[in-house]
Amino acid sequence: MGADEQLVERYLEHVRVEKRLAARTVELYSLDLQKLAANAAQAGVALTRVQNAHIRRWVAQMHGSGRSGRGIALILSGWRGFYAWLGREGRVDSNPVQDVRAPRSPKPLPKALSVDESVQLASYASDEADPWLEARDCAIVELLYGCGLRVGELVGLDAVASASARGWVDLQATEAHVLGKGGKRRNVPVGRKAIAALGRWLAVRAVGGPVEQAALFIGRHGTRLTAQAIWQRLKRRSLLAGLATPVHPHMLRHSFASHVLQSSGDLRAVQELLGHANITTTQVYTRLDYQHLSKAYDAAHPRAHRKAR
Repeated sequence: MGADEQLVERYLEHVRVEKRLAARTVELYSLDLQKLAANAAQAGVALTRVQNAHIRRWVAQMHGSGRSGRGIALILSGWRGFYAWLGREGRVDSNPVQDVRAPRSPKPLPKALSVDESVQLASYASDEADPWLEARDCAIVELLYGCGLRVGELVGLDAVASASARGWVDLQATEAHVLGKGGKRRNVPVGRKAIAALGRWLAVRAVGGPVEQAALFIGRHGTRLTAQAIWQRLKRRSLLAGLATPVHPHMLRHSFASHVLQSSGDLRAVQELLGHANITTTQVYTRLDYQHLSKAYDAAHPRAHRKAR
């Protein structure tokens, strides 16, 4: 066994015995250090002679081969720990990985439904025998998609306005008063479909048992509905409605923002409706909008799929 292999084995023994890392973690460290040793051998340097420039070159090679920024970051973390240990052992004077960072991965686009899928979900009428649950769940979908509310904002709504209420819906003024992130309040317009659905829900809300709380959306025991319960009901409803992808509350918020931006082109208005403190947070929806336009172009334009000659 060569000197480099011995150092790697000693380090793996260290993390396995002294640091008591899980077997799977040790296995991943071993794979990453094998890659490091192979790079060093190819460059003709011992592991103890690897320099910062070597690490940066290998990061560039990994990035160029298609490895994600997150994957590279995990590899660098393993290498960094190895050289920190070598430093404590007196085998290297400095850590060549210390100031090396992985390339940033592009932020994934938030998942949003198409307009047709959103309408399909909002228009779905369940054959469920319990009209009470149907009225409640329909109103939940209409508010999430029609107003772009966060699920926490939705569960915080009360049936009537009060000094202690976190939020409420004013049916006469057709607007929702919500308490968002950072304790910031905002008013959001509520469309006629959502107003109608809320009217149907409020008409049956107190039917079947005592209502213990002022919450707008309650469970069968009269207590405020939890965010987890809404996730579960929405997932079930979206599958019953025939959507290919299970829907979660934030997906409806993304869909609301994307569709409003597609129709209006007013990024600042979308920022206000969503309650974003910084418009850069809202700008992700311009990418969603472009994605929508690209799909429409590819599907409709006669030159979109022109074959190369």
